[in-house]
Amino acid sequence: MTALTLYLSPGSSSMAVHIALHEIDVPFETKSLSFHRKEHRQPPFLAINPAGKVPTLLVDGTPLTEVAGCLLYLAKRFPEARLLPNDPLAEAQAVSWMSFIASTLQPVRRMGEEHVSEVWRLADKKFGERDWVLGSYSVADIHLFRLYWRLVNAPRPYPKGLRHLESLYERMMLRPAVQQTIKIESKLGYELPA
Repeated sequence: MTALTLYLSPGSSSMAVHIALHEIDVPFETKSLSFHRKEHRQPPFLAINPAGKVPTLLVDGTPLTEVAGCLLYLAKRFPEARLLPNDPLAEAQAVSWMSFIASTLQPVRRMGEEHVSEVWRLADKKFGERDWVLGSYSVADIHLFRLYWRLVNAPRPYPKGLRHLESLYERMMLRPAVQQTIKIESKLGYELPA
């Protein structure tokens, strides 16, 4: 049995990996780090991940970092969870979406409101009329949801009328793995910047 330990900070990017772990339904341990207490910058954690970032997923003691890397590993290591279609093109599309999420959507929150709206409208258009990013539920949906969840739950206004993403958000909020993750992380307490 593979030993899995997720270093997380509630509501941060690590939430996507936390959801995926609940989806695959295998035993795992969590270690919560406080951004406010700068626990991610302390020597014990920096010895595991010198970048001092979450998620960090220990796989039998070996650190794996970055949301896309962790999600792809879990989907391929536990194929019975069906978090990634067994098709090279679909896998490449998942990687493409997760790259778009990390390089285009994630950094946009630091830019002006007009740019935020423009980029999220592009994501909504790119998503289109499908129920799921790849046509069937996958790690790409988990990754996209986590960032959209953050956008919706941030204290500042966010672009409205993103009907495809709003529909994804509603579907995702019904998933037991999402509900379980939100319940656990809410109890730990969110410390996200505005």
